[in-house]
Amino acid sequence: MDEYLIIMRLDLITKDRQPSPEQMQAYMKQYQEWVADIVAKNKFIGGKGLSTEGKVIKSGHVITDGPFAEIKESIAGYIMVHASSFDDAVSLANACPILNGPGNSVEVRKVVSVHNM
Repeated sequence: MDEYLIIMRLDLITKDRQPSPEQMQAYMKQYQEWVADIVAKNKFIGGKGLSTEGKVIKSGHVITDGPFAEIKESIAGYIMVHASSFDDAVSLANACPILNGPGNSVEVRKVVSVHNM
């Protein structure tokens, strides 16, 4: 099986788009159930959420605060999964509850090695 990265994007910035504490609790339950299903299929590798703060290093070694996207969509987190094919990985990602939010998206990328061991 190959490894795939599932990247979750949503608006983490706009105040009126942020869930209430009760909504967040319900969303986290849905997310945990989704991940538990992937774990039960023996396909979960790991994952993390990401903070909204960071630094961007550009060519010329210029360091700025960020990341600040031109759009409000931010990378909220990711998980890594084992999948037998791209279609299998997309099927896992398609069940992500983040997709229930308007404007949210999930990206699936195959992990490839660029390093020689």
